Amino acid sequence: MPEICRFLGIVISMYFDEHNPPHFHVRYNEYRAVIAIRNGNLLDGHLPARVRGLVEEWAEQHGDELLSMWDSKEFHKVEPLV
Repeated sequence: MPEICRFLGIVISMYFDEHNPPHFHVRYNEYRAVIAIRNGNLLDGHLPARVRGLVEEWAEQHGDELLSMWDSKEFHKVEPLV
């Protein structure tokens, strides 16, 4: 699973051959979650509220880039939350 971003102890990854809807995986300490790219909904897992807010903000900043990566399967590093 390629790591596409890391910031503040949060690790964000995407799998190459995943199922729809477009999503990414988040790890933070012992927490794991799957987040939909288009609407930011939590699809699976759990994150602390503060971490979830940071991830949602990051995903809003990079939504188009994330969807492009999902569609093309050409993964690259994404800028961390600024």
